[in-house]
Amino acid sequence: MGEQPVHRAGLIAQLANLNPYPESVPINSLVRVPGTPLADSEPVDPFDFVRMIAVARITMPTARVRLSAGRQQMGDAVQALCFMAGANSIFYGDKLLVTGNPDVEADTVLLRKLGLNSRQVHVQEQAEEGCAA
Repeated sequence: MGEQPVHRAGLIAQLANLNPYPESVPINSLVRVPGTPLADSEPVDPFDFVRMIAVARITMPTARVRLSAGRQQMGDAVQALCFMAGANSIFYGDKLLVTGNPDVEADTVLLRKLGLNSRQVHVQEQAEEGCAA
């Protein structure tokens, strides 16, 4: 959205210094939708995105670091790096806000390839948490 890495690091620092820090930290990659004000913005460098995941994991070790919006545009390799850097949750299912998520089957295949186990969150638990694990 035009911010620099120092701004993203500052946000993570602000969250990590809350007492207590959040239980859930969704990390989004902007989905540039044609016709919107940010449609032509520069994408965040994939390695900077992975670093952001790693810093969130290091500074908030018990939080759910949720790999969130923009996964469809990342591809499997960047998502895999994010999981290896410390992401431990995804938003799963047909739709997230106004943009789509990867296909459920694609998520299942990726998690299986990476040797990661999934845990489905029931509708009531999802409402309490605000998302799926």
